[in-house]
Amino acid sequence: MDNSRFFANTACPYYPCHSGTEEFSCLFCYCPLYALGEKCGGNFTYTADGIKDCSNCLIPHKKENYTLVTEKAAALIEMVRKK
Repeated sequence: MDNSRFFANTACPYYPCHSGTEEFSCLFCYCPLYALGEKCGGNFTYTADGIKDCSNCLIPHKKENYTLVTEKAAALIEMVRKK
């Protein structure tokens, strides 16, 4: 396995910030898919105030999803592309 695709910051006071996986990756601590809104593909809800809540999503924290997350970078680039 390529070690650059997984990082566990066990010294973090919030580690793990989500429960539900044994091998919790912190590589994407702040999810790059958040900005995609409803097109992120994750398990999210919205709060009563309309804030996207990703508490139940583990997509960026599972090492087997590294490629899935990085492949969505094209969608993020397209979102901010100057037309």
